[in-house]
Amino acid sequence: MELRAICKQFSGTLVLDSVDFSLKPGEVHVLFGENGSGKTTLISIVAGAYRPDGGSFLFRNEPVEIFSVNHARALGISTVFQEFSLVPQLSIEENLFLGAEETFGGILKKSVIRKRAQEVLERLGFSLNPSQQVAFLSRAEQQMVEIAKAFRADLSVLILDEPTASLTDQETEQLFTLIEQVKAQGVGIIYITHRMSEIQRIGDRITVLRDGHKITTVDADVSEEDLVQLMTGRVFDQIFPDIAFQPANRMLEVRDLKTADNTVRGVSINVANGEVVGLAGLIGSGKSDVARACFGCSPISDGSIYFNGELTNGLSPRKMLERGFFYMPSDRRDEGLVMMRSARESMALAALNTPEFSRGVFLRRQEEIQRLRYIAERLNLQPANIERVVEHFSGGNQQKILIGKSLTRKVKLFVFDEPTVGVDVATRIAIYQFIGHLCEDGAAVLLISSDLPEILHLTNRVYVLCRGVLTAELQSDNINQENVLRHCFEREAA
Repeated sequence: MELRAICKQFSGTLVLDSVDFSLKPGEVHVLFGENGSGKTTLISIVAGAYRPDGGSFLFRNEPVEIFSVNHARALGISTVFQEFSLVPQLSIEENLFLGAEETFGGILKKSVIRKRAQEVLERLGFSLNPSQQVAFLSRAEQQMVEIAKAFRADLSVLILDEPTASLTDQETEQLFTLIEQVKAQGVGIIYITHRMSEIQRIGDRITVLRDGHKITTVDADVSEEDLVQLMTGRVFDQIFPDIAFQPANRMLEVRDLKTADNTVRGVSINVANGEVVGLAGLIGSGKSDVARACFGCSPISDGSIYFNGELTNGLSPRKMLERGFFYMPSDRRDEGLVMMRSARESMALAALNTPEFSRGVFLRRQEEIQRLRYIAERLNLQPANIERVVEHFSGGNQQKILIGKSLTRKVKLFVFDEPTVGVDVATRIAIYQFIGHLCEDGAAVLLISSDLPEILHLTNRVYVLCRGVLTAELQSDNINQENVLRHCFEREAA
């Protein structure tokens, strides 16, 4: 496959400017660039979701025009986008074959669909029940369904956009095994990731995009420093900041917490001002459930939660927010942002009832605009248009908008749940620096992350969970990869 001088613009803004790209049979070609560089737009053109405004497309050395996603699939081009495209009310098998159902005389052949779905899931090594409704799946399981959709038919080109963001290490290895299998069959793979380890593990070539332009194509053995410089045009001294921890009074204290759904059992943690505390564990370990219960999102059946010295059991998220507890969820689309409204409205929602943003029942619109423009500038929101609809921002900039919500009111405890999922290296560095500045300014920070380097480099204390139970509390010198992983798995081994 070859793309020549591809151009695309939205609302007069040029997002792809004469981009060249090629894909060979049996290779993994990584698309690399900052959020907003044009990666998703480029793969959307290949997938048939967008039509280019200029340039040409060659497929198997023949010029083609792809008119739709179905047309692309007919050519053997399947895409797994970062944002899921599943119907929650339907089952796994119905989602897998949506638009490609087996029928006889206009009647669905349900037994055939179930059999084919089971075959696809077994071939991929995914332990899922085809009849289960998607709405009740975890995010990791939904990611598996998205991947399975791409493998339901014969493949020529497979496009994977941040496919491991919600997968465990074991599930990621399963995916990499599948990639090696389809490579051996001559399938070309376009792979988008911000994780350097994945590029080194499976990549063959890398094309770097910046601001809608192709910068270069290099072999995958390029150094991390060189790749980051190509992506950003800047040199970074280090990825993780050196944070000066000065723990003071306890802001959050949790004693023997047990959630009503039993995902957390007997967990006790505490977080003080002037420190970053990590919550580590595998996906499904219960680490996010601890924070959600403390914030009032999930009911608890036992235990005590003290925030700033006050017992807060049973308080709603609104009450916790008013007390200075800010929880940033891992799923920014469904829980953190209003995708169809402006960045200004999404950021202001957390503070509309504060004196800065309202007077009685009337909003102080000018004060709101002024404040949010300042926040957008501080976070380097790109583009810096706070009236732009959230959905039209790249994933990394959507994450900045979510972080911006925490700056609209006075916050004493910041809880970041998977804060860098799907964001580029430059945005990741900016988020790390932001966390460091919050801590050094005296705030309490709880960092929940499945990304082990984040836990190792940003925290001064780490709690490790496994199957809803606290297995370790690690301090400074004891925070290392071996210790964290051992406690993540020790109950599994037991």
